[in-house]
Amino acid sequence: MLYPLATLEAEKLRALKNLEQDIGSPVVALAGVEANTAALPEDQLKKLQELEKELGVVQVAVRPH
Repeated sequence: MLYPLATLEAEKLRALKNLEQDIGSPVVALAGVEANTAALPEDQLKKLQELEKELGVVQVAVRPH
């Protein structure tokens, strides 16, 4: 399961902003997405990790359908 940022409709975004005000802290909404991760050989995993470091983002290799 992966959890990208959720896209919220106006009403849900309003509820989230109200919660942030109530608790005094930012809240990040994430959406669950079913995904089967790929089992990469060590050399390919190293390439993925190097690019992660270079780009400053988390990357997940998934199995194609």
